[in-house]
Amino acid sequence: MVSFVSKLFGNKGSKDDAKARLKLLLVHDAVDLTPAQLEAMKAEVVEVIARYVEINKEAVDFKLERADGEVALVSNVPVRRVTARAV
Repeated sequence: MVSFVSKLFGNKGSKDDAKARLKLLLVHDAVDLTPAQLEAMKAEVVEVIARYVEINKEAVDFKLERADGEVALVSNVPVRRVTARAV
């Protein structure tokens, strides 16, 4: 949630940053997810992934993006190593 708030209220103040913050807000509104809900979803997804691989939890990035008229959940989950094998 802190990363969402810092993206939203970052102190750079440039025109491009303002446009990026507005786009982020519009995408969140389109899917009707609050920042808290997005963070909860992120925590649950990270928990499931961590059952199978060791990940760098501090570097996990989740965001919503609009592409081709749809909203996509885009994630980056750095994997350190496999910890369990599926049977």
